[in-house]
Amino acid sequence: MYDILRKEILNPTVILMDIYAPAVAKKAEPGQFIILRTDADGERIPLTIADYDREKGSVTIIFQKVGATTERLARMEQGECLQDFVGPLGRATETEGVKKIAVVGGGVGCAIAYPVAKKFFELGAQVHTIVGFRTKDLVILEDEFKAVSNVMKLVTDDGSCGEKGLVTDALKALIDSGEKYDRVITIGPLIMMKFVCKLTKEYGIKTVASMNPIMIDGTGMCGGCRLTVGGKTKFACVDGPEFDGHEIDFDEAMARGGFYRDFERHAHEETCNLFAQEVK
Repeated sequence: MYDILRKEILNPTVILMDIYAPAVAKKAEPGQFIILRTDADGERIPLTIADYDREKGSVTIIFQKVGATTERLARMEQGECLQDFVGPLGRATETEGVKKIAVVGGGVGCAIAYPVAKKFFELGAQVHTIVGFRTKDLVILEDEFKAVSNVMKLVTDDGSCGEKGLVTDALKALIDSGEKYDRVITIGPLIMMKFVCKLTKEYGIKTVASMNPIMIDGTGMCGGCRLTVGGKTKFACVDGPEFDGHEIDFDEAMARGGFYRDFERHAHEETCNLFAQEVK
């Protein structure tokens, strides 16, 4: 069984957990993910590895309450155990030859961006991070990003924290000021990544996008994470989750992602109602 060593509420809908999983921690790398089940009857869901501690044998996951399983997971507490915790899965972030990088994260995607930035920083690269949120109340991992960044830009849509604007505004300002990047890595909502990639393509900067947001079962069997990259069909969980951002058909990916939105909302509402009845 996989003990929950720590639980921390980062904002009203996003939660951090440290899970005791020494076999996974031993091999984990940034960019990879795990598959878990909360209990024997639970569904399998993929979650990105947000951090790991090989000495303690722990793996950190950060997730947002959006469906039935994440709602159940959010209601578990320190000391309880998960049924399954399998990984690491997926291809790790490629780091070779990168001396200066911009890591661009948005919303809960910053949980994926953080270990990537941390890895490059530990390898001695110059790391510029740009993290964006809708408002101050949704900001996560601010101090953690500062600790692994040579330059950090925090932006919010409403200007309630950091600079007012979009991550693309901050990235463009850095590039126009003379910053030259070997690579840009972007992780967050699909629409955000689409416009980050559109911007960097204009400047000819190699860009990698993490397609974690479209993964469903984590094995490729469901087909839900199918996408087109460079005119070829790929699966985010098997072939990725990171791909050349300039070759991804983001419009297709966004259209497919909408297929499950009503189902997820319904499942989440049913789970919340079930817990409410149990409390009564």
